[in-house]
Amino acid sequence: MDSTAVARSHWSSRWAFVLVTAGSAIGLGNIWKFPYMTGTNGGSAFVLVYLLCIAFIGVPLLMAETMLGRRGQANPVGSMRRVVAEAGAHPGWIAIGFIGILGALMILSFYSVVAGWILDYAMRSFSGFAGLTKAEAGAAFAALLADPLRLIGWHTVFMILTALVVASGVTSGIERANKIMMPALFAIIVALIVYGIVAADMAAAVRFMFHFDFGAVRREVVLSAMGHAFFTLSLGMGAIMAYGSYLDRGTSIMRTAFYVALADTGIALMAGLAIFAIVFAQGLEPASGPGLILQTLPLAFAQMPGGAVVGPLFFILVIFAAWTSSISLMEPFAAFLIERFGLSRRAAVGGMGLVAWLLGIAVALSFNEWSGFKILGLGIFDLLDTLTTKIMMPLAGLLIALFVGWVMRRHHVAEEMGLSGAQLGIWLNVLRFGSPLAIGLIFLHVVGVIG
Repeated sequence: MDSTAVARSHWSSRWAFVLVTAGSAIGLGNIWKFPYMTGTNGGSAFVLVYLLCIAFIGVPLLMAETMLGRRGQANPVGSMRRVVAEAGAHPGWIAIGFIGILGALMILSFYSVVAGWILDYAMRSFSGFAGLTKAEAGAAFAALLADPLRLIGWHTVFMILTALVVASGVTSGIERANKIMMPALFAIIVALIVYGIVAADMAAAVRFMFHFDFGAVRREVVLSAMGHAFFTLSLGMGAIMAYGSYLDRGTSIMRTAFYVALADTGIALMAGLAIFAIVFAQGLEPASGPGLILQTLPLAFAQMPGGAVVGPLFFILVIFAAWTSSISLMEPFAAFLIERFGLSRRAAVGGMGLVAWLLGIAVALSFNEWSGFKILGLGIFDLLDTLTTKIMMPLAGLLIALFVGWVMRRHHVAEEMGLSGAQLGIWLNVLRFGSPLAIGLIFLHVVGVIG
């Protein structure tokens, strides 16, 4: 049984919870993945479906996972153990917590390597990209991936930055860091939006993202948007449950979930506008895929007026987004070690960070020295990505929806959520029927059964 003797920290206010949870959700998925997925899926059609999925799939699941954390008042495993016992349910449901913390550990290991790429480009951006050609941009990224020492070095720096914050505690570390980085992130993205209006092609970006063409809403666009809406809110990896456990009981989960989703979606849309305004102004291709911010944008910064200033600002923005997300990935497992085994926070963070760092070294080597090593036909990076984002997160999300919708006692759910009548009924029916159907379709899409 998880220790109940550990004093439970709480966020200083509702807005602190909104900031840290938004920080968890706002990461590379918003600044890196959302723009390139929008570009490769036809722009406005993808955006329309994405917004609908956030509202009708993402927010109800965000509420459910937050509620489980607050009800359980422990790390994801401890929280699930308590709510399962309270519901008189089969102990197998506790697996939700284990899936979350193990998934977060694995995601952190490769997320830190990718964030290391951003650190490398951020340092390079201060000397400018002047004179960079398309061939040189591609060669520069290939050279980074081929250099194990650079990859491991930046991965190490990023992991240390993450561990330092989490080791400082809930309010002194995680909350304080987000109170600094989230406003800074917002200020930088507003500055980039202003630049896009003044010196780039914001009109083209707005048309691309918001001039809705319903004829472009095809099955693959819908499925891609559904999947991204689920992943962008950090659902199913323990972070939301862990953060929910520090939430004061007087705070409305429904209202705070709405604010978190609004912040997450708003930043994604603003990042898309800023990026596409720059891309269109320089006559570059919006559908350039995952290389959009590491190969296409450096070309834009090399050509555009003020690129020597805008480039560093942009990469600082991405670093802040990645950092706040990595903090939330480290916290669930650290909280488990603290509460289950009585470790100090520093020891728990150090131990968990060491495991993630070592696994991250294997990820870094999979791009070069170990590129020939395959498991089930996948390299280490692709294997971890597939296991976590394509299997474990959807599975955890599905189980959360089923547990809250069908297994928890209705009066316990109503008590925790502060909902009743039609509001409670609609939300529970979304979890019982809508969310499982949507997650099932997402899962079948990402494993290639439907497309």
